[in-house]
Amino acid sequence: MQLSKISDSFCKPVKSINIIFFFVAIACSSYAQGLNPVVKTNKGYIKGDLENNIAVFKGVPYAAPPVGTLRYMPPTEHAAWKDTLSTRKFGEIATQPDGKSARGNEDCLTLNLYTPKTDNQKRAVVVWIHGGSMTGGSGRSMNGHAFSDNDDIVTVTINYRLGVFGFLYLGDIDKRYAQSGNNGLLDVIAALTWIKQNIASFGGDPGRVTLMGESAGAKLLSAVAVSPRSKGLFQQIIPESGSVQCIRDITTAKNERALILKQLRLKPTDAAKLLTMPADTIMHAQAIVCQGIGGNSFFGPVYDGQVIAEDGYKYASGANMPRIRALIGTNKSEARAFVSEQAWSNQPDENILKPLFRDNEPFVNRTYQAKLKTDSPYAAAIGVVTQYMYQMHSYRFAKALAANRIPVYMYRFDFEDGKKYGAAHAEELKYLWDTKKIIAAGGEKAQLAARMHAAWVAFIKTGNPNTAGLPAWPLYKSDTRRVMIFDKSTRVENLKEVFNDKDFPSAVFRLER
Repeated sequence: MQLSKISDSFCKPVKSINIIFFFVAIACSSYAQGLNPVVKTNKGYIKGDLENNIAVFKGVPYAAPPVGTLRYMPPTEHAAWKDTLSTRKFGEIATQPDGKSARGNEDCLTLNLYTPKTDNQKRAVVVWIHGGSMTGGSGRSMNGHAFSDNDDIVTVTINYRLGVFGFLYLGDIDKRYAQSGNNGLLDVIAALTWIKQNIASFGGDPGRVTLMGESAGAKLLSAVAVSPRSKGLFQQIIPESGSVQCIRDITTAKNERALILKQLRLKPTDAAKLLTMPADTIMHAQAIVCQGIGGNSFFGPVYDGQVIAEDGYKYASGANMPRIRALIGTNKSEARAFVSEQAWSNQPDENILKPLFRDNEPFVNRTYQAKLKTDSPYAAAIGVVTQYMYQMHSYRFAKALAANRIPVYMYRFDFEDGKKYGAAHAEELKYLWDTKKIIAAGGEKAQLAARMHAAWVAFIKTGNPNTAGLPAWPLYKSDTRRVMIFDKSTRVENLKEVFNDKDFPSAVFRLER
């Protein structure tokens, strides 16, 4: 039952008894102030809060807690509840390393929902998939008010299982865990299923859902997009700085598991002990294995033959790929965020390239050595790591989609903000999510934020990012390579070339031995 209907039925005047009418009027007045919005979901009623005249529901369970015997299992439906469930506080974040112990909880499969009104309108819906190397972060890291308050968009942010609990492959040990390497991905699909079943009660349109994420979030949503399990659950994607390069082969997944088991002083035949081992113990081992820059690439979905059956680029260019729309982009100098000039001066091959790429390191090093003929060591490093970690894969994905007649808009975020080498990884986020604050400060940043946010809103609502404040933004084609550049001056460029090492595998991280 929706709020407007509850209000209409509850607030009918009682003509014959004035005192009853008086109390009903008081109740109606309280509702008019928007206190404690209540909505019925397919599992029961939930009660939220009103924030900035926006109905907000936090910590809404979209699947059963994956604890006990459900550890390493795919998400299952949450049981129904009888009483109205309070959803006024964020749920627990997913279990993740915190120094020598862990924080968060395995009972973490919740979402947060921000909606202008719980009425019969069909508003566009954006679902935020958070980043964090697939080992950290949570849905609460982004404030849904950024797109709900003034843009009339229903915004959902979600948690999903991370690290060992979200992406550890156990399928060769026990067939019951055949999909364990994709639990984090399956969590996203479970959240999307919940959204499809319930979003209309929150004023959202289940036929206008956009998946949006950055870094690991962009990689994960791209993996979701090339899984047959996700068909019909979304219509658009916005992967910022990430693509299907996160999906790894089973051999790599097994060898990653071996490193975790070795740290736990377990034999490969002892892997079943992970099913009951304390989370703190597992997280401590994971933190050691993933320490340093290599942790950026260590975890990700798996080509398990079930959840993801074929190469992501092949699927994206094939007949089974859903007829979606895409807004894809990267930042000019992504690697500047985690490769410092000082770090690069200290055995960069051993300390940076090998941890990031493992068996793929020779490809990267070959290109780096070639760039040294024209660039300084650090400039060459930023360019090469940016290309191999992010840009090459985003353009490969765009090429596959565009060749499949799927509309794709490409962008590159260049704005330097006074820093050498160009925009680093994640620097575009504040222009999309903190727009109001940046605009209030004025200056060139305000104009950039207004233009970018308006373009994202337009795409979420219509599938087309063109707005009055931008030059005409054309669809991306591999022959013309026309890309929107967000900088001090926003412009469209025809890229002379797009870097692509044809010998480099689909996955960034490969561990074959």
